[in-house]
Amino acid sequence: MKKSLQDKISEQLLTRAALKQGVFDTTLSAFDQLKEVLKVLPEVFNPQLTDKDARLQLQYEEVGNFVAKLKVAGDVLVFFMHTNAFMFDREHKIWEQPYAKENMARCYTGVINIYNFLYDSFRYGRPDDLGYMVARVFVNRENAFFVEGKRQRAMGVSGFGTNKLDIDNWQKIVETAMLYSLEFDLLVPPYENMSMLTMAQLNEEIMQSRMRTGKRLGFVFNSDDVKQ
Repeated sequence: MKKSLQDKISEQLLTRAALKQGVFDTTLSAFDQLKEVLKVLPEVFNPQLTDKDARLQLQYEEVGNFVAKLKVAGDVLVFFMHTNAFMFDREHKIWEQPYAKENMARCYTGVINIYNFLYDSFRYGRPDDLGYMVARVFVNRENAFFVEGKRQRAMGVSGFGTNKLDIDNWQKIVETAMLYSLEFDLLVPPYENMSMLTMAQLNEEIMQSRMRTGKRLGFVFNSDDVKQ
């Protein structure tokens, strides 16, 4: 008997839509776990820094349910959970993993992004400043995960399905992102890009401090550090 459109809709609601809801629930739980890791870091590092230079102290800030920030000296790591579930394109290496081949539904994942901003971008309210993605964490309904990001190869897609996203793994992910960001320097823009300035632009910079600043001009989050 041919299924009606209503039957097909009900089937999708009970399968795919329910699966995506499960992914959201697991991702939110993982993000809450991440926030617990971030809260502890100032307690770990600040006692070592207070007597030497109080300006270097770490500061944690929770911004709603889906965003958290960690100030690390002159940098701010922003952790952002996307509220939707995603599927991968057919060219992605996730499809080469036995865990994914066994059950396609395991490839629906939530995403938690990690961006590196300059602290001064927040302090001086510079809305045009750039932040750079240093990692993104994918987690499925079963709490299996992998990471794409700078220096995160040890937790890449080849390990998808072998580990669960727990406190210890979050600790490694966050500390790797912290170290990379601290070693990722602010570079001087090319002279040709800064050689002329109109009076209107000068007044804009003076009055509103809106010169767009980022750690590297032309930085691209590409294959040399992310592909596993």
